[in-house]
Amino acid sequence: MKFKKVKLEKVTSNDVSCSRFQRMKLRNGLTILHEKRDVPVTTVMLATKYGSIYESVEEKGIAHFIEHLCFKGTEKRSVKQIADEVEKVGGVLNAFTGEEVTAYHVKLPSEHLSIAMDVIFDVFFNASFPEEEVKKEANVICEEIKMYHDNPMAYVLNKIKTNLYYGAAGMFVAGTEENVKGMTREQLFNRHREVYIPSNAVLCVVGNNNFEEILQIASKLSQVAGRRSQVAGRDVEIKKRAIKDLEKRKGVQQTNLAIGFHFPCSSERERYVAEVFSAMLGEGMSSKLFSEVREKRGLVYGVKTDLDLGKNYGYMVIWAGTDSSNVKEVVDICLREFGNMGGISEEELAEAKVQVIGNRQVESEGSNETAVNLIMEELSGDAEDYYDYEKKIDAVTLGDIKKLAGISEYGSFSLGP
Repeated sequence: MKFKKVKLEKVTSNDVSCSRFQRMKLRNGLTILHEKRDVPVTTVMLATKYGSIYESVEEKGIAHFIEHLCFKGTEKRSVKQIADEVEKVGGVLNAFTGEEVTAYHVKLPSEHLSIAMDVIFDVFFNASFPEEEVKKEANVICEEIKMYHDNPMAYVLNKIKTNLYYGAAGMFVAGTEENVKGMTREQLFNRHREVYIPSNAVLCVVGNNNFEEILQIASKLSQVAGRRSQVAGRDVEIKKRAIKDLEKRKGVQQTNLAIGFHFPCSSERERYVAEVFSAMLGEGMSSKLFSEVREKRGLVYGVKTDLDLGKNYGYMVIWAGTDSSNVKEVVDICLREFGNMGGISEEELAEAKVQVIGNRQVESEGSNETAVNLIMEELSGDAEDYYDYEKKIDAVTLGDIKKLAGISEYGSFSLGP
């Protein structure tokens, strides 16, 4: 097969990691990212720029349902063959559905790149959606929804999103049991064919492989005729809110609570401020919340912050699990420490930057994590921003932190006995 060359975008950074990074867009629109590594392990990740945030209330859960069904057979592979080809060479195959992306990935020895790409592209573009699997998989997803409902911590972290956003943007990624059971094979298949197209996809390969080989294989496997997107790239209107409520449930002994704040999106410069802010406030045993709520007062076993930043949205959550009698005190301390972030010192900020940069360096050891980050950076603007991370964290100022600490509006949700 003769590969049609396209002009390769130049890498301008002097960073060692970035010098191993290359990007190209094929004529069919598929974006290809590659980070060269010397270790003999490769992650191949293929993502569509379509996730749950693009769904309506009535179809919430369709992106996640499609992800499940893509593994139920293709035009040339059975369910067993999909798994066998990857696992018999030591590989691991999986996928995930996010708000703005659905991604399929294989991690395996680098010498088996062609197997990984052939399987992933087949699953991604050629899923056949057998009629008999749709109802069965709907039941599987409904059990997944029940599992998250019955896990107090997971339930609270899902419900806080409902209290921060109106409509579909505030709903659980997997949707509702009613929605899932009401989806037809035709509905799912048609949506897949609309959004699983090369021009709406990003391939990321992180590992010890040749870029030209990746391009040749990808060019051959991504020739999908007759598909035109009717959904991809559409604007999303996300309406914010800040509701405070609670729920009582029999059988639980502890109150799980979440406090949510609207934060910068991943496409904004302030996103790096948010990462430093969250790390200082509630990430790890050295954080302010852990010190104040657990170590000094013994009010919780667990307390932490979580960031969820996308191209079109952003929020930070403070989560804690405590006795019902201590809820008000824990909330008051958390809100006070949030506000006190506006008074941190230059020394504290410098230490936090070292922590955040170090966390990224440790995380980047994994090829899966790097592939996810590169794809998400590409969706937010430019994958090469991944390699400017240290510089952008270093640029965060005390004034930036103080501005975030001035946010006073928040939503909250708690589940207790």
